[in-house]
Amino acid sequence: MKTLTVRLPDSLVSEIERESKCRRVSKSDVVRERLHQPQRAAAGGGNMGDLIGHILEQSWKARVPARPPRFRSAQKQRLAELIRAQHLHR
Repeated sequence: MKTLTVRLPDSLVSEIERESKCRRVSKSDVVRERLHQPQRAAAGGGNMGDLIGHILEQSWKARVPARPPRFRSAQKQRLAELIRAQHLHR
């Protein structure tokens, strides 16, 4: 099984955590079940945008704070970003 990292709004995370605790299953299980539900419904004729549109809207509205710079010099920070970008594109 592969791992996927996703950023979710706090409200959705708390909802998933609550359901996980109530049902006594892992959060990953809850998310997997929620991801599989639209696929079954999509076979019935609904499109994916209609089925998970509210989740996408919440995630687009979420504000993720910027990370603080690792270097005081803007030139060193830019150089580090360029090096990281080259490593990611390989």
